[in-house]
Amino acid sequence: MARTRKLTASEVDGVDYRRARTWHIALSQLNNGSAMIFYVLVGLMSYLQNAGYGIAVAAAGFILTGTRVLDGVIDPLLALVIDKLNLRSGKLRFFMLLGWLIRSLAVLLLFVWGSDRDLGPVFFVVMYVIYIVGSSTNDIAANMMGPVMTNDPRQRPAIQVWATIYAYLVPTIFTLISTVMILPKYGNQFSIPMLRETALVFLAASLILQILAVIGVSHADKPENFRHLSAKDTDGDVSVKDMWRFLRRNGPFQRYTVAAVADKLAQQVGSQAVVTTMLYGILIGNMQLGTIMGLVTMLPSIAFAILGARHTGRRGGRAAMIIWTWVCIGLSVPLIAICLVVDLRSVLVSLPLTIAFFGLTLLLNGSKMCITTAVGAMRADIVDHELDRSGKYLPGVVTATYNFIDQLISSLGATIALGAVALIGYSATMPQPTDAPTTPILLVTVILFFVIPVLGWIVTLIVMPGYRLSRTEMINVQRRIADKKAALLRSEATATTTAAV
Repeated sequence: MARTRKLTASEVDGVDYRRARTWHIALSQLNNGSAMIFYVLVGLMSYLQNAGYGIAVAAAGFILTGTRVLDGVIDPLLALVIDKLNLRSGKLRFFMLLGWLIRSLAVLLLFVWGSDRDLGPVFFVVMYVIYIVGSSTNDIAANMMGPVMTNDPRQRPAIQVWATIYAYLVPTIFTLISTVMILPKYGNQFSIPMLRETALVFLAASLILQILAVIGVSHADKPENFRHLSAKDTDGDVSVKDMWRFLRRNGPFQRYTVAAVADKLAQQVGSQAVVTTMLYGILIGNMQLGTIMGLVTMLPSIAFAILGARHTGRRGGRAAMIIWTWVCIGLSVPLIAICLVVDLRSVLVSLPLTIAFFGLTLLLNGSKMCITTAVGAMRADIVDHELDRSGKYLPGVVTATYNFIDQLISSLGATIALGAVALIGYSATMPQPTDAPTTPILLVTVILFFVIPVLGWIVTLIVMPGYRLSRTEMINVQRRIADKKAALLRSEATATTTAAV
């Protein structure tokens, strides 16, 4: 009996989808791996500030926090330039490489050429701002890859999966390289020579990943994939007015941003080092357990990301986000009950409690990963919705506008966590793993680690039902875009024929 051929997504939905090969996606997302190398390097920046530029520890924290806000302000301005500019050879590759070059130059100036010349704080701040400009340029172009490479709703979540894999693996690998292979060569001291060698090794590796990412996106980085839907807009004219209209009139983006930022802020609060210190170091009594849990849950989290991608592809971003949000709330409630009812020190000595606490924690982390996968796919959907709604193709504006709001709000995570800790007496000193567990510490930890995320998920459940870009609606969006593009091509062909006559 002849085997029935499986219909493609284009045949099922009646849309001629633009798809990417798996190896294209895998290579293109290595840009995220390259960015993660810089992320690990920036984590060593506080040592560089103190040892190489004489900046006090407290001032170092202020500089790094303030520049995070600056990063958010720069993003929308760069997005307007990227969306406006059209290049024959493709603009994603140009801006990815330009961003890598700028931040690599800043790293060389900071870590290698200027670190032992007594150049002072002003030089450091100026170079770090240049680094931020390069980082933003690269990141915006990289975040535009999703909607450009594929508009198939089944395939889009796969991009987030590969990005997640690299976000987990690359920092772990390069943290081990710096601490296990390089640091011992310098007497386990974060000295200027150690930081200099680390920077050179990291830059060489990031360049390799960056070149591979450029190869991966090259098939889709073509001018025709950035076209608007009206003849007067085909010249790429994108202005601040377009950004304002997008913010004011794109209802799905507004709801998406509220949900995603509420979730991100909640997660930022719970992931602060002071919170994990109180949970694992003080209440459970084993500080190293938090790090071990992070490593143990790495592979299951990646598996959950793959599961979430498939679920999002079948059900759509809205449905996936609502379902996994309910799952996260359902897993958080028993964890809150365990923390409030039992002595957390007994978690490590009672096998049933150990299985319950860490089993629920593993499932909760995996469910959060499913939400992250849905969020990434939904942002690409919003780009296409805006193209259908206004005729403007604005992947850079969508990405940068969200990044601006996200960084502005999520930067409050440390403030909320430290403010809550100060309320229970830690105004002059930070909680230490050797501190005795108390009821105030328990309550603040439960609120920061579990309750605030639940409140963020409740916000998601409030705003998401009104988010109208369901899977069915996105198929309709792609059909309308295809029809409008076909009409535009026919109009241009007619105009060309008329002009020739």
